[in-house]
Amino acid sequence: METTSVVTALGALAHETRLQAFRLLIEVGPEGLPATEIANRLGVQKSLMSTHLNTLSRAGLTSVVRNGRQIIHTIDLSQTRDLLSFLVKDCCNGDTERCASLLDQILPIYDCESDCSIVQ
Repeated sequence: METTSVVTALGALAHETRLQAFRLLIEVGPEGLPATEIANRLGVQKSLMSTHLNTLSRAGLTSVVRNGRQIIHTIDLSQTRDLLSFLVKDCCNGDTERCASLLDQILPIYDCESDCSIVQ
């Protein structure tokens, strides 16, 4: 991940509502949520939530999937993992074995080829 992409992603997360939405999308996993549901859960006006979700999407942290008439916002697990990897890349003087467990604890790996469950 390029430094400019990291700065963009961190800038997008540097707002309380966007950070809460991002964490909520991580919590629900690959199924995602419609913007209305995210707004309701966070107690935010729907129009403002849409703006915040667009910021997260432009930063590459979330994706949008159309499901019939609904637009579902999902976490981009790959991009999020890349961001976290960038942040801890030189952790423990580059000892990848020690840092791999850190990333695995921070962001679970989803197995979406079968049932989108968290791989232990």
